[in-house]
Amino acid sequence: MKIVTGFLAAVLLLGGVGASQAVVRISEDRGGRIGTYVDKYQSLRGSGETVVIDGLCASACTIVLGAVPHDKICVTSRASLGFHAAWDFGASGRPVTNREATRMLYDMYPTSIRSWISRRGGLKQRMIFLRGRELASMYRPCYMDAQASAHGR
Repeated sequence: MKIVTGFLAAVLLLGGVGASQAVVRISEDRGGRIGTYVDKYQSLRGSGETVVIDGLCASACTIVLGAVPHDKICVTSRASLGFHAAWDFGASGRPVTNREATRMLYDMYPTSIRSWISRRGGLKQRMIFLRGRELASMYRPCYMDAQASAHGR
């Protein structure tokens, strides 16, 4: 039954399904306003949908890691998570770190992500990326990647 369910999820993903289906795909999402992403992912949290991270998920997009249950997130070999401090526009129009929002963002992440961020000096203006083997050690691979690997041998 698990194999059939996994196959169905992969077929739906490859068919380009939207957020109202069994799978939500994140790719090339550069983020935006924190509140928008909190709202988006809180509604996704209870839906039971699986989140497939299949490309860039940066900035506020990474809130998905704390909002959606760990067992409902999978990553492909193309997944890349980008983290940085929250910021606002200052009086001069330049970005200024918002310490309170940065702390709130950091606190939303699961322990493993917070530890990874801390080992890299915390959330700063400069983006840090989690991808490849490090990311794969924290999140399960997506079924479609596992199938592609098995057929590629």
